[in-house]
Amino acid sequence: MTEDANGHGEEKDSRLVADSHDQMNLAEHEDGGEPSENGEAESPMQNGGDGRNAKQREEDSWESESGDGDGEEDEEDNAERDEDYDEGDEEEEDDEEPALKYERLGGSVHDLLVKDSASALAYSRQRLALGAHSGIVHLLDMQGERTKSVKPHSASILDISLDETGDFIATASMDGQVVIYSLSTPEVYSFDKKRPMRTVSLEPDFAKRSKRAFVCDGLAGNLILHEKGWLGHKETVLHTGEGPIWQARWRGRLIAWANDLGVKIYDTVSQMRIIYIDRPTDSPRADLFKCTLHWQDDSTLLIAWADQIRVCRIRARPRSNVKPSANLPPLLVEITAVFQLDCMMAGIVPYLMPESAGPHTLHAAPTNTTKSQQPTLTVFLILAYTPPDISVLTGNEAALSRAEQARKAAERPELRIISRGGEELANDALSITNYERWACNDYVLIEVPAAVEGQAGSYVVMSPKDVVLVKPRDWRDHVLWLVERKRFEEALDEIEKHNKESDEDEKREGVSAVAIGQRYIEHLVGEEDYTKAARLCPKVCTHNTKRWEDWIFVFAQRHQLQAIIPYVPTEEPTLGRLVYEMILAYFLSHNRQMLLKTIKDWPVGIYDISAVIVAVQAELDSAPSTSTSPSSPATSDTVLLMECLAELYTMNRQPSKAFPYFLRLRRPNVFDLIREHNLFTAVQDQALLLVEFDFELKEKRREAGGKSIRTRAQRSVCSWITFTPFRVVQQLQVRDFYLYLYLDALFAKDQHLTSHFADTQVKLYAEYAPKKLIDFLRSSNYYTFERAYKVCEERGLVAEMVFLLGRMGDNRRALNLIIERLGDVDRAIDFAKEQHDDDLWEDLLRYSETRPAFIRGLLENVGAEINPIRIIRRIKNGLEIPELKGALIKILHDFNLQISLLEGCQDICNGDCADLAQRSHKNQTAGFFLSGKQTCPVCGDSLIENSQSLLLLFLCRHVVHARCMNKSELLQHHTEIGHSLGGRAGIGEKIALYVHSSGHASTAAAQSVKREGKGYDGLDGAQL
Repeated sequence: MTEDANGHGEEKDSRLVADSHDQMNLAEHEDGGEPSENGEAESPMQNGGDGRNAKQREEDSWESESGDGDGEEDEEDNAERDEDYDEGDEEEEDDEEPALKYERLGGSVHDLLVKDSASALAYSRQRLALGAHSGIVHLLDMQGERTKSVKPHSASILDISLDETGDFIATASMDGQVVIYSLSTPEVYSFDKKRPMRTVSLEPDFAKRSKRAFVCDGLAGNLILHEKGWLGHKETVLHTGEGPIWQARWRGRLIAWANDLGVKIYDTVSQMRIIYIDRPTDSPRADLFKCTLHWQDDSTLLIAWADQIRVCRIRARPRSNVKPSANLPPLLVEITAVFQLDCMMAGIVPYLMPESAGPHTLHAAPTNTTKSQQPTLTVFLILAYTPPDISVLTGNEAALSRAEQARKAAERPELRIISRGGEELANDALSITNYERWACNDYVLIEVPAAVEGQAGSYVVMSPKDVVLVKPRDWRDHVLWLVERKRFEEALDEIEKHNKESDEDEKREGVSAVAIGQRYIEHLVGEEDYTKAARLCPKVCTHNTKRWEDWIFVFAQRHQLQAIIPYVPTEEPTLGRLVYEMILAYFLSHNRQMLLKTIKDWPVGIYDISAVIVAVQAELDSAPSTSTSPSSPATSDTVLLMECLAELYTMNRQPSKAFPYFLRLRRPNVFDLIREHNLFTAVQDQALLLVEFDFELKEKRREAGGKSIRTRAQRSVCSWITFTPFRVVQQLQVRDFYLYLYLDALFAKDQHLTSHFADTQVKLYAEYAPKKLIDFLRSSNYYTFERAYKVCEERGLVAEMVFLLGRMGDNRRALNLIIERLGDVDRAIDFAKEQHDDDLWEDLLRYSETRPAFIRGLLENVGAEINPIRIIRRIKNGLEIPELKGALIKILHDFNLQISLLEGCQDICNGDCADLAQRSHKNQTAGFFLSGKQTCPVCGDSLIENSQSLLLLFLCRHVVHARCMNKSELLQHHTEIGHSLGGRAGIGEKIALYVHSSGHASTAAAQSVKREGKGYDGLDGAQL
């Protein structure tokens, strides 16, 4: 390109910059040296000192005047820029979830761009460097707060480069200067190239290297490598002669740059250019649609130029393909992918996402991914721009009329995610301030790497009036997106799923499931889906009492209380009493069956039982059947109300008031209630009803085939002896059977309690339990014999009559009844045995003389009470007695058995006597152990004085000198001397045995007996 051509290019570039920023107030720069807003002195190159001709300044002034005409509109736009960025274009709302989320950078950015416009942007170490058309560089943190501002240039800053430490900043400007300065030291480098500079790039590890190398160029068309030496910076031209250098980027050992003809890559190690990539065919003007170079890593270069993407892979050249004489670079470049798009591109960066993500699941690319779900698939994020006029793409704009050449409103820029296969995965139109005024080259897209390797980073989009922070959407954003579209159930499922897979820290940083649940319930209530809303309440309200109560009242106001009642908690948490009473009141009015069930199920104390009793009692009083009589008919509602009152009184510790309802309801637990709460006095006037009810239970069990057992009335009601028996008997007199049950149980408990009713009991037993009458007659002593006999006689109870006659002393009459009425010889014999009366036996024998059956019975059953010979002698000649032979044989067998038993007993007794005699003799003749130290209990001297000493041994084990026999009354009683026969008292201990035949033995023994004072029972009476 010639010098004239370069100059023409510079003029066009200057005009483009001016056209792109019609809101710049150029009048601010007319007073050289005036301090700017940031307090620093501005460059004196304000009044036409930027090298532009008068025509260009005139056009800029026109643009400024045009911009002032739209001032009110701009102020309105700026007033609305604080609105939520995510609202976007609400006219065309898409149900597909976006892949990214956006927010305008806050802090100082808004104030900085009110009177200025952004032109360049770079990032390093959580720091943004924002270049402006005024020549100022603003340093911002990631929240948009300005930390520092410097003004190294007098015109628009077109490119910024930061080193990895974020300490050195290099800027290239329209004023032809490249400035590098340090933020922490006074180190500053300034280079004036006399031509507008479009790009600058610092070498890797710029701050650590002594060469301080960088490359830069612009409209001059010479890519120059600057390296610091002893005498200043050395300049090395890497490329020249192919037009302006639009962009240059340095990564590792490689430098890539773009000019009008294409892209070149230079290897700083071999100092060779390793590839030349042609500019895409039929591309629009390079000064209008810039080329973007982005190093994805040290060996991958992304090229976005106009509407085409190229992916270049740099690798080492295989040695087998290199000839020794060939001067080839050690690296080669392989273009791995080429994509043609339907839009222009203002920027490109790599985008990380999970391998499983697709067009509809891009929200799954989390900002904080776990090890098991790291984003590994790299796609492309591009900033797309659609030209409003296609003439600029064909280069025929000069042929258009003046009206056609007027600027047309641009469309919104778009962020698109493009897969490596060229498929568009997502597309978001950005609501950039005054987007219709900006051209493709006015936008910048940069990448903000993640703090942790492997995680998805963020991105920044810059326009002259906006700085937008772009982040991948995570699961929280997905949940919020679902909530915005009222897909609450999916949102809650997503939260639950994530909480299961996350640790506690991530859970605390998550979206509130309670808040979303609240909105979901509100939505369901608004849709009148009360059942589903109620089912969700336990998960949302959990242990929050107020939240529970608020929703319960909402359901009550909408007359849908029945929907939420099954889910209302009664403990953990326990709600206010008003809530539970309101529920019970609802059941009282609408569902009394559920009222009873709820009263039984709910714990005591969560509601005012007394208040509920009053309400239920009022309903019962107004019911169709309110009679207090237990036998009065009751409707089903009345029964339910009585059951409720019985339960409520029991829970309220008023069993005496619950008892009448249990009794009316015929509840089996009424007896347990009386026993447990000692209600005997309170219910003593209800004895008839209790016994009647218990008898009904017995009949039901009998009909059901149950075992007939003693009724509960007999075990319980009738045994409550604390009742006054007279009051109970008075009530039961109208029902004799129940009176019988009561008196029978009372008699079993204590015979004396029924002493006043013994004659009545005789009648009752004779009527309802004749088998028990005989036992009663034998046990009781309080009835009248004559009345009892009369009752038994009326009912033909012979056995009882016999017993009573026996009690009255009329044995003969009783025996006659047995013989005449019963004909039972065994009973007659037993009766005779019981009376122990010989005259009665004689009467029995006399009655039996003419009765063969009685004779045979007497022969078979008679024992020691009567001699069988007396019976045999009374048998008349010719009297035929059936089975007489067998009876006689039985008698003989019985006598033989008696004789055998007596002989056996005699043998046993004789054997025992012989054995005992032997043992006694052995004990009496056995020797006696005597120690040499033992003394005589009479005189106190040693027993063994010499071998000729005579000793006397008593069977009670006293040993004395023979000469001391006349003093035997001095013998002391020794309790330690044992018994002669194994410790038992025997005859040997009562008779003295003399060791030497002496006439004094009997005297000593007599004196010893007299000394003990025990008589003949022994000398040592204590040993007997």
